[in-house]
Amino acid sequence: MSILDCTAVELSKRIKAGEYTAVEAMTAVFERIAEKEEEYHCYITADKESALKRAEETQKKIEAGEITGPLAGVPAAVKDNLCTKGVLTSCASRILSNFVPSYSATAVENLEKAGAVMVGKTNMDEFAMGSTTETSYYGVTKNPVNPGHVPGGSSGGSAAAVALGECFMALGSDTGGSIRQPASYCGVVGLKPTYGMVSRYGLVAYGSSLDQIGPLTKNVADAAYLLEAVASYDEKDSTSMKEAERDFTGALTEDVTGMRIGIPRDYFGEGLDAEVKTAVLTAAETFKKAGAVVEEFDLGMVEYAIPAYYTIATAEASSNLERFDGIKYGYRTEEFEGLHNMYKKTRSEGFGEEVKRRIMLGSFVLSSGYYDAYYLKALRTKALIRKAFDEAFAKYDLILGPVAPSTAPKLGESLSDPLKMYLGDIYTISVNLAGLPGISVPCGKDGNGLPIGMQLIGDCFTEKKLIRAAYTYERASVGAPVPV
Repeated sequence: MSILDCTAVELSKRIKAGEYTAVEAMTAVFERIAEKEEEYHCYITADKESALKRAEETQKKIEAGEITGPLAGVPAAVKDNLCTKGVLTSCASRILSNFVPSYSATAVENLEKAGAVMVGKTNMDEFAMGSTTETSYYGVTKNPVNPGHVPGGSSGGSAAAVALGECFMALGSDTGGSIRQPASYCGVVGLKPTYGMVSRYGLVAYGSSLDQIGPLTKNVADAAYLLEAVASYDEKDSTSMKEAERDFTGALTEDVTGMRIGIPRDYFGEGLDAEVKTAVLTAAETFKKAGAVVEEFDLGMVEYAIPAYYTIATAEASSNLERFDGIKYGYRTEEFEGLHNMYKKTRSEGFGEEVKRRIMLGSFVLSSGYYDAYYLKALRTKALIRKAFDEAFAKYDLILGPVAPSTAPKLGESLSDPLKMYLGDIYTISVNLAGLPGISVPCGKDGNGLPIGMQLIGDCFTEKKLIRAAYTYERASVGAPVPV
Protein backbone atom coordinates (compact mmCIF):
# COMPACT_ATOMS: atom_id res chain seq x y z
CA MET A 1 0.00 0.00 0.00
CA SER A 2 1.26 3.47 -0.91
CA ILE A 3 1.81 5.97 1.87
CA LEU A 4 -0.78 8.19 0.17
CA ASP A 5 -3.44 5.50 0.62
CA CYS A 6 -3.28 5.92 4.40
CA THR A 7 -5.94 7.85 6.25
CA ALA A 8 -4.67 10.68 8.44
CA VAL A 9 -5.00 8.73 11.68
CA GLU A 10 -3.45 5.60 10.17
CA LEU A 11 -0.51 7.62 8.83
CA SER A 12 0.15 9.17 12.24
CA LYS A 13 0.17 5.73 13.89
CA ARG A 14 2.71 4.50 11.35
CA ILE A 15 4.89 7.58 11.82
CA LYS A 16 4.92 7.09 15.59
CA ALA A 17 5.67 3.38 15.07
CA GLY A 18 8.69 4.27 12.93
CA GLU A 19 7.33 2.82 9.67
CA TYR A 20 7.27 6.25 8.03
CA THR A 21 8.52 9.72 8.91
CA ALA A 22 6.72 13.05 8.64
CA VAL A 23 9.32 14.06 6.03
CA GLU A 24 8.57 10.98 3.91
CA ALA A 25 4.85 11.74 4.10
CA MET A 26 5.38 15.35 3.04
CA THR A 27 7.72 14.27 0.24
CA ALA A 28 5.06 11.88 -1.08
CA VAL A 29 2.48 14.69 -0.98
CA PHE A 30 4.70 17.01 -3.02
CA GLU A 31 5.39 14.23 -5.51
CA ARG A 32 1.62 13.95 -5.98
CA ILE A 33 1.34 17.74 -6.24
CA ALA A 34 4.01 17.73 -8.96
CA GLU A 35 2.02 15.06 -10.80
CA LYS A 36 -1.50 16.52 -10.46
CA GLU A 37 -1.38 20.20 -9.61
CA GLU A 38 -0.87 21.64 -13.08
CA GLU A 39 -4.16 20.12 -14.24
CA TYR A 40 -6.29 20.36 -11.08
CA HIS A 41 -4.91 23.52 -9.38
CA CYS A 42 -5.82 22.83 -5.75
CA TYR A 43 -3.31 25.23 -4.17
CA ILE A 44 -2.62 28.94 -4.23
CA THR A 45 0.51 28.60 -2.08
CA ALA A 46 2.51 25.39 -1.57
CA ASP A 47 6.20 25.91 -0.73
CA LYS A 48 7.94 22.53 -0.74
CA GLU A 49 11.10 23.75 1.02
CA SER A 50 9.20 25.35 3.90
CA ALA A 51 6.82 22.39 4.22
CA LEU A 52 9.69 19.89 4.40
CA LYS A 53 11.40 22.04 7.02
CA ARG A 54 8.22 22.04 9.11
CA ALA A 55 7.93 18.27 8.67
CA GLU A 56 11.53 17.76 9.79
CA GLU A 57 10.97 19.85 12.92
CA THR A 58 7.78 17.94 13.71
CA GLN A 59 9.51 14.59 13.22
CA LYS A 60 12.15 15.55 15.80
CA LYS A 61 9.41 16.47 18.29
CA ILE A 62 7.64 13.16 17.66
CA GLU A 63 10.87 11.22 18.25
CA ALA A 64 11.50 13.23 21.43
CA GLY A 65 8.00 12.41 22.68
CA GLU A 66 6.92 16.05 22.65
CA ILE A 67 4.08 15.42 20.17
CA THR A 68 2.02 12.26 20.70
CA GLY A 69 -1.44 13.10 19.36
CA PRO A 70 -3.40 11.08 16.79
CA LEU A 71 -2.59 13.54 13.96
CA ALA A 72 1.13 13.97 14.66
CA GLY A 73 3.19 14.33 11.48
CA VAL A 74 0.20 14.37 9.11
CA PRO A 75 0.41 16.77 6.10
CA ALA A 76 -2.66 19.05 6.10
CA ALA A 77 -3.92 21.82 3.82
CA VAL A 78 -5.54 25.08 4.91
CA LYS A 79 -8.12 27.10 2.98
CA ASP A 80 -6.71 30.44 1.90
CA ASN A 81 -9.16 32.53 3.96
CA LEU A 82 -7.58 31.32 7.21
CA CYS A 83 -4.73 33.57 8.36
CA THR A 84 -1.34 31.89 8.54
CA LYS A 85 1.61 33.72 10.10
CA GLY A 86 4.25 34.53 7.51
CA VAL A 87 2.33 32.81 4.67
CA LEU A 88 0.27 34.54 1.97
CA THR A 89 -3.44 34.68 2.84
CA SER A 90 -5.20 36.02 -0.25
CA CYS A 91 -8.82 34.78 0.00
CA ALA A 92 -8.24 34.02 -3.71
CA SER A 93 -8.59 37.75 -4.42
CA ARG A 94 -6.39 40.30 -6.15
CA ILE A 95 -7.14 42.78 -3.37
CA LEU A 96 -5.24 40.56 -0.87
CA SER A 97 -2.67 39.22 -3.33
CA ASN A 98 0.20 40.65 -1.24
CA PHE A 99 -1.22 40.14 2.28
CA VAL A 100 1.01 38.14 4.63
CA PRO A 101 -0.52 37.99 8.14
CA SER A 102 1.49 38.57 11.31
CA TYR A 103 -0.57 35.95 13.17
CA SER A 104 -2.34 32.63 12.57
CA ALA A 105 -6.00 31.77 12.99
CA THR A 106 -6.78 29.92 16.23
CA ALA A 107 -7.89 26.86 14.24
CA VAL A 108 -4.53 26.82 12.42
CA GLU A 109 -2.65 27.17 15.72
CA ASN A 110 -4.65 24.26 17.14
CA LEU A 111 -3.87 22.21 14.04
CA GLU A 112 -0.15 22.83 14.55
CA LYS A 113 -0.38 22.06 18.29
CA ALA A 114 -1.87 18.69 17.33
CA GLY A 115 1.30 17.99 15.35
CA ALA A 116 -0.14 18.29 11.84
CA VAL A 117 2.15 19.85 9.25
CA MET A 118 0.80 22.48 6.85
CA VAL A 119 1.35 21.71 3.16
CA GLY A 120 0.03 25.04 1.87
CA LYS A 121 -3.03 27.22 1.25
CA THR A 122 -5.79 25.90 -0.98
CA ASN A 123 -7.67 27.61 -3.78
CA MET A 124 -11.23 28.80 -3.20
CA ASP A 125 -13.94 31.03 -4.58
CA GLU A 126 -12.92 34.64 -4.02
CA PHE A 127 -13.75 35.61 -0.43
CA ALA A 128 -15.69 32.31 -0.24
CA MET A 129 -18.36 33.74 -2.55
CA GLY A 130 -19.27 30.97 -4.96
CA SER A 131 -20.15 27.31 -5.22
CA THR A 132 -17.67 26.13 -7.84
CA THR A 133 -14.14 27.45 -7.08
CA GLU A 134 -14.24 29.24 -10.42
CA THR A 135 -14.25 32.82 -9.10
CA SER A 136 -10.66 32.70 -7.79
CA TYR A 137 -8.23 35.38 -8.99
CA TYR A 138 -5.66 32.57 -9.26
CA GLY A 139 -7.62 30.37 -11.65
CA VAL A 140 -10.06 27.48 -11.61
CA THR A 141 -9.81 24.28 -9.56
CA LYS A 142 -11.09 21.14 -11.31
CA ASN A 143 -13.00 18.13 -10.07
CA PRO A 144 -10.63 15.28 -9.08
CA VAL A 145 -12.92 12.63 -10.61
CA ASN A 146 -13.55 14.44 -13.90
CA PRO A 147 -11.57 17.63 -14.68
CA GLY A 148 -14.32 18.80 -17.03
CA HIS A 149 -16.49 19.44 -13.96
CA VAL A 150 -16.24 21.77 -10.95
CA PRO A 151 -15.09 20.54 -7.51
CA GLY A 152 -17.76 22.62 -5.75
CA GLY A 153 -17.07 25.57 -3.55
CA SER A 154 -16.10 27.65 -1.94
CA SER A 155 -13.74 25.11 -0.28
CA GLY A 156 -13.17 23.32 -3.59
CA GLY A 157 -9.39 23.45 -3.36
CA SER A 158 -9.38 21.73 0.04
CA ALA A 159 -11.85 19.03 -1.05
CA ALA A 160 -10.03 18.32 -4.31
CA ALA A 161 -6.62 18.22 -2.58
CA VAL A 162 -7.86 15.56 -0.13
CA ALA A 163 -9.45 13.49 -2.91
CA LEU A 164 -6.31 13.68 -5.09
CA GLY A 165 -3.91 12.77 -2.27
CA GLU A 166 -2.28 16.22 -2.36
CA CYS A 167 -2.77 16.25 1.42
CA PHE A 168 -4.21 13.83 3.98
CA MET A 169 -6.77 16.23 5.46
CA ALA A 170 -7.75 19.87 5.10
CA LEU A 171 -9.56 22.76 6.76
CA GLY A 172 -12.33 24.61 4.95
CA SER A 173 -14.97 27.15 5.90
CA ASP A 174 -18.73 26.82 5.52
CA THR A 175 -21.02 29.86 5.18
CA GLY A 176 -23.87 28.21 3.27
CA GLY A 177 -22.55 24.75 2.40
CA SER A 178 -18.97 25.51 1.39
CA ILE A 179 -17.54 22.45 3.15
CA ARG A 180 -20.37 19.97 2.59
CA GLN A 181 -21.08 20.69 -1.09
CA PRO A 182 -17.48 20.32 -2.38
CA ALA A 183 -17.12 17.22 -0.19
CA SER A 184 -20.15 15.78 -1.98
CA TYR A 185 -18.84 16.71 -5.43
CA CYS A 186 -15.34 15.32 -4.75
CA GLY A 187 -16.31 12.14 -2.91
CA VAL A 188 -14.82 12.98 0.50
CA VAL A 189 -16.21 13.68 3.98
CA GLY A 190 -16.97 17.27 4.99
CA LEU A 191 -18.19 18.37 8.43
CA LYS A 192 -19.67 21.77 9.25
CA PRO A 193 -19.69 22.13 13.07
CA THR A 194 -22.23 23.98 15.21
CA TYR A 195 -21.77 27.75 15.05
CA GLY A 196 -19.38 28.64 17.88
CA MET A 197 -17.76 25.20 18.14
CA VAL A 198 -14.57 26.26 16.30
CA SER A 199 -13.06 29.70 16.83
CA ARG A 200 -13.49 32.08 13.89
CA TYR A 201 -10.56 34.23 15.04
CA GLY A 202 -8.28 34.61 12.03
CA LEU A 203 -10.93 33.56 9.52
CA VAL A 204 -11.41 36.37 7.00
CA ALA A 205 -15.14 36.95 7.36
CA TYR A 206 -17.73 36.60 4.61
CA GLY A 207 -20.94 36.37 6.68
CA SER A 208 -20.04 36.68 10.36
CA SER A 209 -23.24 35.10 11.70
CA LEU A 210 -22.94 32.16 9.29
CA ASP A 211 -19.23 31.30 8.83
CA GLN A 212 -17.79 28.22 10.53
CA ILE A 213 -14.48 26.35 10.08
CA GLY A 214 -14.51 22.57 9.67
CA PRO A 215 -12.68 19.48 8.35
CA LEU A 216 -12.50 17.84 4.93
CA THR A 217 -11.12 14.31 5.14
CA LYS A 218 -10.94 10.88 3.54
CA ASN A 219 -13.30 9.27 6.05
CA VAL A 220 -15.50 9.98 9.06
CA ALA A 221 -12.92 8.95 11.67
CA ASP A 222 -10.39 11.47 10.32
CA ALA A 223 -13.09 14.17 10.42
CA ALA A 224 -13.79 13.41 14.08
CA TYR A 225 -10.11 13.54 15.03
CA LEU A 226 -9.47 16.72 13.04
CA LEU A 227 -12.52 18.47 14.49
CA GLU A 228 -11.44 17.45 17.99
CA ALA A 229 -8.01 18.95 17.30
CA VAL A 230 -9.19 22.36 16.04
CA ALA A 231 -12.32 22.91 18.19
CA SER A 232 -11.71 24.97 21.30
CA TYR A 233 -13.10 27.84 23.31
CA ASP A 234 -11.38 31.08 22.34
CA GLU A 235 -11.77 34.33 24.26
CA LYS A 236 -10.62 36.20 21.13
CA ASP A 237 -13.87 35.13 19.39
CA SER A 238 -17.02 36.52 20.99
CA THR A 239 -19.13 33.80 19.32
CA SER A 240 -17.01 30.92 20.70
CA MET A 241 -18.99 28.58 22.97
CA LYS A 242 -17.32 27.84 26.29
CA GLU A 243 -19.43 24.94 27.57
CA ALA A 244 -19.66 22.91 24.36
CA GLU A 245 -18.51 19.28 24.55
CA ARG A 246 -15.54 18.66 22.29
CA ASP A 247 -14.93 14.91 22.70
CA PHE A 248 -15.83 13.77 19.19
CA THR A 249 -13.72 10.65 18.75
CA GLY A 250 -15.70 8.86 21.47
CA ALA A 251 -18.60 8.78 18.99
CA LEU A 252 -16.76 6.50 16.55
CA THR A 253 -18.94 3.48 17.23
CA GLU A 254 -21.20 1.46 14.92
CA ASP A 255 -24.51 1.91 16.66
CA VAL A 256 -27.65 3.67 15.47
CA THR A 257 -30.09 1.28 17.16
CA GLY A 258 -33.25 3.20 18.03
CA MET A 259 -31.95 6.45 16.56
CA ARG A 260 -34.78 8.41 14.94
CA ILE A 261 -33.88 9.87 11.54
CA GLY A 262 -36.27 12.16 9.69
CA ILE A 263 -36.33 12.66 5.92
CA PRO A 264 -37.91 15.98 4.86
CA ARG A 265 -40.40 15.51 2.02
CA ASP A 266 -39.58 19.10 1.06
CA TYR A 267 -36.07 18.00 0.03
CA PHE A 268 -37.25 15.39 -2.48
CA GLY A 269 -39.51 17.41 -4.75
CA GLU A 270 -38.96 19.19 -8.04
CA GLY A 271 -35.38 20.01 -8.99
CA LEU A 272 -33.69 17.02 -7.37
CA ASP A 273 -31.80 14.77 -9.78
CA ALA A 274 -33.25 11.24 -9.90
CA GLU A 275 -29.87 9.56 -9.32
CA VAL A 276 -29.17 11.73 -6.28
CA LYS A 277 -32.61 10.95 -4.88
CA THR A 278 -32.11 7.22 -5.34
CA ALA A 279 -28.66 7.28 -3.70
CA VAL A 280 -29.89 9.17 -0.63
CA LEU A 281 -32.97 6.97 -0.20
CA THR A 282 -30.75 3.90 -0.54
CA ALA A 283 -28.64 5.33 2.30
CA ALA A 284 -31.84 5.64 4.34
CA GLU A 285 -32.42 1.91 3.86
CA THR A 286 -28.90 1.24 5.16
CA PHE A 287 -29.78 3.12 8.34
CA LYS A 288 -32.99 1.10 8.70
CA LYS A 289 -31.06 -2.17 8.40
CA ALA A 290 -28.63 -0.91 11.05
CA GLY A 291 -31.49 -0.41 13.51
CA ALA A 292 -32.49 3.22 13.05
CA VAL A 293 -36.09 4.38 12.78
CA VAL A 294 -36.40 6.31 9.51
CA GLU A 295 -39.52 8.19 8.45
CA GLU A 296 -40.60 11.07 6.25
CA PHE A 297 -41.91 14.38 7.61
CA ASP A 298 -42.67 17.94 6.51
CA LEU A 299 -39.92 20.36 7.52
CA GLY A 300 -41.39 23.57 6.09
CA MET A 301 -39.77 26.93 5.33
CA VAL A 302 -37.45 25.34 2.73
CA GLU A 303 -38.56 27.65 -0.10
CA TYR A 304 -37.70 30.72 2.00
CA ALA A 305 -34.15 29.65 2.83
CA ILE A 306 -32.48 30.87 -0.38
CA PRO A 307 -33.81 34.48 -0.29
CA ALA A 308 -33.26 34.76 3.47
CA TYR A 309 -29.71 33.45 3.22
CA TYR A 310 -28.60 35.62 0.31
CA THR A 311 -30.14 38.71 1.90
CA ILE A 312 -28.34 38.15 5.21
CA ALA A 313 -25.07 36.86 3.73
CA THR A 314 -24.68 39.68 1.21
CA ALA A 315 -25.58 42.30 3.81
CA GLU A 316 -22.88 40.99 6.14
CA ALA A 317 -20.42 40.68 3.25
CA SER A 318 -20.92 44.30 2.18
CA SER A 319 -20.08 45.36 5.73
CA ASN A 320 -17.15 42.95 6.23
CA LEU A 321 -15.49 43.80 2.91
CA GLU A 322 -15.68 47.54 3.56
CA ARG A 323 -12.24 47.33 5.21
CA PHE A 324 -10.49 46.45 1.93
CA ASP A 325 -9.83 49.95 0.66
CA GLY A 326 -6.14 50.01 -0.31
CA ILE A 327 -5.09 51.99 2.77
CA LYS A 328 -3.92 49.63 5.51
CA TYR A 329 -2.99 46.47 3.59
CA GLY A 330 -3.53 44.63 0.34
CA TYR A 331 -3.65 45.81 -3.24
CA ARG A 332 -3.76 49.52 -4.12
CA THR A 333 -4.36 50.93 -7.58
CA GLU A 334 -1.30 52.59 -9.09
CA GLU A 335 -2.89 55.69 -10.61
CA PHE A 336 -5.56 57.74 -8.87
CA GLU A 337 -6.71 61.29 -8.22
CA GLY A 338 -7.60 61.90 -4.61
CA LEU A 339 -8.69 59.60 -1.80
CA HIS A 340 -12.19 58.70 -3.00
CA ASN A 341 -10.95 57.95 -6.50
CA MET A 342 -8.29 55.68 -4.97
CA TYR A 343 -10.98 53.80 -3.01
CA LYS A 344 -13.12 53.31 -6.11
CA LYS A 345 -10.32 52.23 -8.42
CA THR A 346 -8.72 49.93 -5.85
CA ARG A 347 -11.98 48.12 -5.12
CA SER A 348 -13.02 48.03 -8.80
CA GLU A 349 -9.70 46.49 -9.82
CA GLY A 350 -9.20 44.35 -6.69
CA PHE A 351 -12.56 42.56 -6.45
CA GLY A 352 -13.90 40.04 -8.96
CA GLU A 353 -17.36 40.08 -10.54
CA GLU A 354 -19.12 37.77 -8.07
CA VAL A 355 -17.77 39.64 -5.05
CA LYS A 356 -18.87 42.97 -6.55
CA ARG A 357 -22.32 41.53 -7.24
CA ARG A 358 -22.74 40.44 -3.62
CA ILE A 359 -21.40 43.70 -2.19
CA MET A 360 -23.91 45.60 -4.31
CA LEU A 361 -26.77 43.30 -3.26
CA GLY A 362 -25.80 43.66 0.38
CA SER A 363 -25.52 47.44 0.16
CA PHE A 364 -28.95 47.56 -1.47
CA VAL A 365 -30.76 45.49 1.20
CA LEU A 366 -29.16 47.61 3.95
CA SER A 367 -29.93 50.94 2.30
CA SER A 368 -32.48 53.43 3.56
CA GLY A 369 -35.98 52.44 2.54
CA TYR A 370 -35.10 48.78 1.93
CA TYR A 371 -33.67 47.73 5.31
CA ASP A 372 -37.09 46.90 6.77
CA ALA A 373 -38.44 45.40 3.55
CA TYR A 374 -35.53 43.00 3.00
CA TYR A 375 -32.96 42.66 5.77
CA LEU A 376 -35.29 42.68 8.80
CA LYS A 377 -37.72 40.39 6.99
CA ALA A 378 -34.83 37.98 6.28
CA LEU A 379 -33.88 37.97 9.97
CA ARG A 380 -37.48 37.10 10.90
CA THR A 381 -37.44 34.32 8.32
CA LYS A 382 -34.18 33.04 9.80
CA ALA A 383 -35.89 32.78 13.19
CA LEU A 384 -38.79 30.84 11.63
CA ILE A 385 -36.35 28.44 9.95
CA ARG A 386 -34.68 27.85 13.31
CA LYS A 387 -38.12 27.21 14.86
CA ALA A 388 -38.93 24.65 12.13
CA PHE A 389 -35.72 22.78 12.95
CA ASP A 390 -36.47 22.94 16.69
CA GLU A 391 -39.82 21.28 16.04
CA ALA A 392 -38.16 18.62 13.88
CA PHE A 393 -35.52 17.83 16.51
CA ALA A 394 -38.23 17.42 19.13
CA LYS A 395 -39.18 14.28 17.14
CA TYR A 396 -35.92 13.20 15.49
CA ASP A 397 -32.28 12.77 16.46
CA LEU A 398 -31.03 13.59 12.97
CA ILE A 399 -32.29 14.74 9.59
CA LEU A 400 -31.18 13.00 6.38
CA GLY A 401 -31.23 14.54 2.92
CA PRO A 402 -29.18 15.34 -0.18
CA VAL A 403 -26.27 17.79 -0.12
CA ALA A 404 -26.96 19.26 -3.56
CA PRO A 405 -29.70 18.84 -6.19
CA SER A 406 -27.27 17.25 -8.66
CA THR A 407 -23.72 16.02 -9.00
CA ALA A 408 -20.93 18.40 -9.99
CA PRO A 409 -21.90 20.62 -12.95
CA LYS A 410 -19.56 21.18 -15.88
CA LEU A 411 -17.01 23.98 -15.76
CA GLY A 412 -18.56 27.31 -16.78
CA GLU A 413 -22.20 26.25 -16.42
CA SER A 414 -22.81 27.87 -13.04
CA LEU A 415 -21.06 31.16 -13.73
CA SER A 416 -23.25 31.72 -16.78
CA ASP A 417 -26.34 31.61 -14.54
CA PRO A 418 -25.65 32.97 -11.01
CA LEU A 419 -29.26 32.45 -9.88
CA LYS A 420 -29.04 28.76 -10.75
CA MET A 421 -25.79 28.58 -8.77
CA TYR A 422 -27.51 30.16 -5.75
CA LEU A 423 -30.39 27.66 -5.99
CA GLY A 424 -27.85 24.84 -5.85
CA ASP A 425 -27.36 25.67 -2.15
CA ILE A 426 -30.98 24.94 -1.24
CA TYR A 427 -30.24 21.92 0.98
CA THR A 428 -27.22 23.34 2.81
CA ILE A 429 -27.90 27.00 3.65
CA SER A 430 -30.67 26.37 6.22
CA VAL A 431 -28.06 24.62 8.39
CA ASN A 432 -26.00 27.83 8.56
CA LEU A 433 -29.03 30.06 9.12
CA ALA A 434 -29.95 27.92 12.14
CA GLY A 435 -26.34 27.48 13.35
CA LEU A 436 -26.60 23.68 13.15
CA PRO A 437 -23.95 21.00 12.49
CA GLY A 438 -24.05 18.98 9.26
CA ILE A 439 -21.91 16.32 7.64
CA SER A 440 -21.59 15.18 4.01
CA VAL A 441 -20.71 11.54 3.45
CA PRO A 442 -20.27 9.82 0.04
CA CYS A 443 -23.24 7.57 -0.76
CA GLY A 444 -22.77 6.58 -4.40
CA LYS A 445 -22.04 7.81 -7.92
CA ASP A 446 -24.15 8.91 -10.86
CA GLY A 447 -24.12 7.37 -14.33
CA ASN A 448 -21.05 9.44 -15.26
CA GLY A 449 -19.09 8.26 -12.25
CA LEU A 450 -19.40 11.58 -10.38
CA PRO A 451 -19.71 11.28 -6.58
CA ILE A 452 -23.00 11.77 -4.72
CA GLY A 453 -23.08 12.87 -1.09
CA MET A 454 -25.77 12.53 1.54
CA GLN A 455 -26.18 15.08 4.32
CA LEU A 456 -26.91 14.38 7.97
CA ILE A 457 -28.06 17.37 10.04
CA GLY A 458 -28.13 17.49 13.83
CA ASP A 459 -29.35 19.88 16.50
CA CYS A 460 -26.86 22.34 17.99
CA PHE A 461 -23.88 20.65 19.68
CA THR A 462 -24.93 17.13 18.69
CA GLU A 463 -21.82 16.46 16.59
CA LYS A 464 -21.37 13.14 18.41
CA LYS A 465 -24.71 11.86 17.08
CA LEU A 466 -23.77 13.01 13.57
CA ILE A 467 -20.39 11.31 13.74
CA ARG A 468 -21.84 8.08 15.17
CA ALA A 469 -24.48 7.86 12.44
CA ALA A 470 -22.07 8.81 9.65
CA TYR A 471 -19.47 6.32 10.91
CA THR A 472 -22.09 3.56 11.12
CA TYR A 473 -23.25 4.25 7.57
CA GLU A 474 -19.70 4.38 6.21
CA ARG A 475 -18.81 1.05 7.81
CA ALA A 476 -22.04 -0.59 6.68
CA SER A 477 -21.86 0.55 3.06
CA VAL A 478 -18.96 0.89 0.67
CA GLY A 479 -16.43 1.98 3.27
CA ALA A 480 -14.17 5.00 3.24
CA PRO A 481 -13.43 6.67 -0.11
CA VAL A 482 -10.06 5.98 -1.68
CA PRO A 483 -8.02 8.86 -3.19
CA VAL A 484 -8.26 9.23 -6.96
